[in-house]
Amino acid sequence: MRKVPKGQMSRLISGSFLGVLGVAVLAFGVRHFGDLESFGQMLRQAQPLWLLAAAGLQVITYMSVSLGWKLVLDKAGSPRGLIPLIPVALSKLFADAIIPAAGMGGNIVLVDRLVKLGVPRGAAVAALLITMIGYYAAFAMFALLMLLMLWLHGKATPLLAGVVTAFLLVALAIPSLALWLRRRGSHPLSPFLEHIPVVHSLLHVVGEAPAKLLADRSLLAGVAACNTSIFLVDAATLQVCLFALGHPTGYSTAFIALMGASILAALAPIPMGLGSFEAGSTAMLSLLGIPVPAALGGTLLLRGFTLWLPLLPGLVIMRGSFRQNHRGHDRSLDKVRPSPKSD
Repeated sequence: MRKVPKGQMSRLISGSFLGVLGVAVLAFGVRHFGDLESFGQMLRQAQPLWLLAAAGLQVITYMSVSLGWKLVLDKAGSPRGLIPLIPVALSKLFADAIIPAAGMGGNIVLVDRLVKLGVPRGAAVAALLITMIGYYAAFAMFALLMLLMLWLHGKATPLLAGVVTAFLLVALAIPSLALWLRRRGSHPLSPFLEHIPVVHSLLHVVGEAPAKLLADRSLLAGVAACNTSIFLVDAATLQVCLFALGHPTGYSTAFIALMGASILAALAPIPMGLGSFEAGSTAMLSLLGIPVPAALGGTLLLRGFTLWLPLLPGLVIMRGSFRQNHRGHDRSLDKVRPSPKSD
């Protein structure tokens, strides 16, 4: 049987990967075609200037995510510009949506993309862990604030309090698990824990983060502030989406709805909170006096801007990155391949 040359094998693998990636995107789109169709209907009904404002607000969220990573990389002695990190944020969102991998798909892509930008792997893993801690710190703070605001509105119930409490436990457990695994280093876990997908994935990543960065309180506070701005801007985006549909509402209402939906999505065992986020946001807006059609329409517009629209540039970036890596691999093979002997 003829042996396949390494260069040809590499091209076959890259072609297969891109083909599988394309099929995954197609399947994802077919599965959620109804959501995409609803988003298209909302776009046709909305006022264009408000839609431009919503798109601009979402650009700010990607800058905030990238700024959090930049703060970590600067502290790690591997500074990178803000603009080159924005495509990494789009790639991570795409990976979270298409290849969730027990919640770790986007995180693995984040580390991989940062390493490809020349960041040492330890610094890249530190960016992942510190961002995770900052995200859940901001999330937990705003979850408590949402419950307080509902109480002030006279809408807090034991059920909502129970849901928020359950989320707070999750928000504490995930970064705590990551830090615990970081301290354990390469020590083996029990077979039971090893077979939990998220634990298995974290174990093979977190041990490389420098402990000094994880203990830097000012850095943690700065990254938490970046994640705080993301929640605030997403709430403003929901408010703007409701304006676009002709249903102006207060910022506090949009904030409560966003946080309630985000909590429900975080607790639901569904990648990206598909369905659970929409139900939670619509229910919270309705509870606060927004008509159900407007609440659903505003929520679908928000999800379009935060999830559906960024998938296309994320796909382009991922495919371009893979092809670039493939070309680099082929060039490296050419360098080591012996030249033909002359007669």
